Amino acid sequence: MNNPKRYTITAALPYANGPLHIGHIAGAYLPADIFARYLRLCKRDVVFVCGSDEHGAAITLKAKKDKVSPQEIVDKYNNQIKNAFVDFGINFDIYYRTSEPLHHKTASDYFLTLLEKDVFEVKTSEQYYDEEAEQFLADRYITGTCPKCGFENAYGDQCENCGSTLSSQDLINPRSTLSGTLPVMRETSHWFLPLQNHETWLREWLENGTLNGVKQHNPSKWKKQVLGQCKSWIDGGLQPRAMTRDLDWGVKVPVEGADGKVLYVWLDAPIGYISATKAWAERENKDWKKYWQDPETELVHFIGKDNIVFHCIIFPVLLKAHGDYILPTNVPANEFLNLEGKKISTSRNWAVWVHEYLEDFPGQQDELRYVLNAISPEFRDSEFTWADYQARVNNELVAVLGNFVNRALVLTHKFFDGKVPSGEGVDLNELAKADCAAEVQHAAEDIAKFIEAYRFRDAQQAMMGLARFGNKVLTETEPWKLAKTDLPKAEAILNFCLQLSANLTVIAAPFLPNTCAKLGQMLNTDFTEWKDAGTLKMLAVGHDINTPELLFKRIEDEEVEAQKAKLQASLVQNTKKESSLMPQKSAIEFDDFMKIDIRTATILEAERVPKTDKLMKILLDTGLDKRTVVSGIAEHYKAEELPGKQVSVLMNLEPRKIKGVESQGMILMAEDADGKLSFMSPTTEMPNGSTVR
Repeated sequence: MNNPKRYTITAALPYANGPLHIGHIAGAYLPADIFARYLRLCKRDVVFVCGSDEHGAAITLKAKKDKVSPQEIVDKYNNQIKNAFVDFGINFDIYYRTSEPLHHKTASDYFLTLLEKDVFEVKTSEQYYDEEAEQFLADRYITGTCPKCGFENAYGDQCENCGSTLSSQDLINPRSTLSGTLPVMRETSHWFLPLQNHETWLREWLENGTLNGVKQHNPSKWKKQVLGQCKSWIDGGLQPRAMTRDLDWGVKVPVEGADGKVLYVWLDAPIGYISATKAWAERENKDWKKYWQDPETELVHFIGKDNIVFHCIIFPVLLKAHGDYILPTNVPANEFLNLEGKKISTSRNWAVWVHEYLEDFPGQQDELRYVLNAISPEFRDSEFTWADYQARVNNELVAVLGNFVNRALVLTHKFFDGKVPSGEGVDLNELAKADCAAEVQHAAEDIAKFIEAYRFRDAQQAMMGLARFGNKVLTETEPWKLAKTDLPKAEAILNFCLQLSANLTVIAAPFLPNTCAKLGQMLNTDFTEWKDAGTLKMLAVGHDINTPELLFKRIEDEEVEAQKAKLQASLVQNTKKESSLMPQKSAIEFDDFMKIDIRTATILEAERVPKTDKLMKILLDTGLDKRTVVSGIAEHYKAEELPGKQVSVLMNLEPRKIKGVESQGMILMAEDADGKLSFMSPTTEMPNGSTVR
């Protein structure tokens, strides 16, 4: 699309069941904010929307855990999340809530339109049901072993370990999160979206960027991993997806006789972008439809990689099926951010929480913005460490950008009474041994190109490269010496450094908004348009600048050590909580127990299952036969140390294919609070096939 009239930018709606951590910020919100700020500087027509996702099983699970109502949960965390965004400087045009009446009406009307157009299929199918809790189990109410990576606590809709999108019936050894019991299958009816009917146009739209022969977007500008994941999904064959759930919390299905059913969160939540835009447009007296239904509008979704399928396949199908809406022109999804060598885990409290960072480092939002963007997981997973945070702040922000600006302003006050000196009559390029005007112009152009290509790390590096160039010029020309021997040359150098600083108030603003506002105050300027940058004529000769202040302060060793200790202490504390024994599961009949056939067996061979982290293919001598089982123990044991080990095996478990290997049983393991696994082996060697009672 050339010269779009406007942009609609969305950032993934965070679940209102917990606070924000730096992984959330790096994944979706910071890149979206950088993009929106840049577009506003370019005076483009932009709406940047987000809001709390306040429905779905994740909310009700948290409410049950905390023994409060779902409304209390969403009220608490909506306020905390919204305030954290404001305090951190994520500048949404509106931050909305999916519990608002306007959203419920928007989502209900959308569903009814799709219903009128026969988009859905009503299907009766078997779904997991918890007999003890007496309710059907939505995806998040079921956990089990991921069939793709072997992670043993995958949810029924997604594995948070490998990011795979799942169906609850894909899980191995499923269990209810409500009671811990094995769920049973019962019939229930739901409205399904037949995704398989949309494969042809989806493939054409994703791979070629065209829809009905009309160019919609440029696929070359999409990230390869985004298109790759979508192509993999389509190549695997799309399946019908239920768009309703048996729950009592959410947007009610607006159909007579659908009591106890709500809209699926991945139908409900994306429509939250639309309802948020409606609320914003009503507040600003604008026409919301132009931002969602005008083909000359670019729709861009900023998300993490775990939401790619929903934003690139399911939501586009829903948008096209409705008929009135545009499709996204890009979905620049980021990969995951890890923390100090481990995956960020909210359940284990292994995270840097945004609200706590802001309390511990008041006024230092931009320092974290800079570091998170510098290590942004744009194309692969990346890692945050406190040591790297300290190094980047001290060696880059303080020593390069801050040092350059401070020296330029201090020298101007010292030698020229705080007034911008003239640069005329001196060959600046010869003095600096570089084409100074070209350096500034090219930096502004490169940063713009990088941002518009969603390469925010490169854009920030180019911005910092300009500050490095300024520092280099100062260091090599030494204007503090020239002021005593050749005043015109000193004037020319400091004029250039002040002009460069003025440029930075604009081109660094998407990355460091608070810093640039502070720098603008010191320079006594207020440039608000991108077109102002890229020249050496932003400040008039004789313009008064204000007293300089330090833009950044060093991060001391004790501050970093305190954060590391805090992180470790929270992990230890949480591990202690987890170490408490699981409550006893519900009672079973003696006859059910007698059906279980557990025998001793000896491992004959073992090898890792290719392309998995946890799965091991094991050949067993059970005394009755030789059989293969697949076990998720590869992170705990090496294949070469397993042959000869005697184990206990559940023999009469229904065989199941895992990553293409048929598993004919289950090796029994004990798991401690840290997730470490240990074989349940006899203390003395027993004949293979001995019964375990």
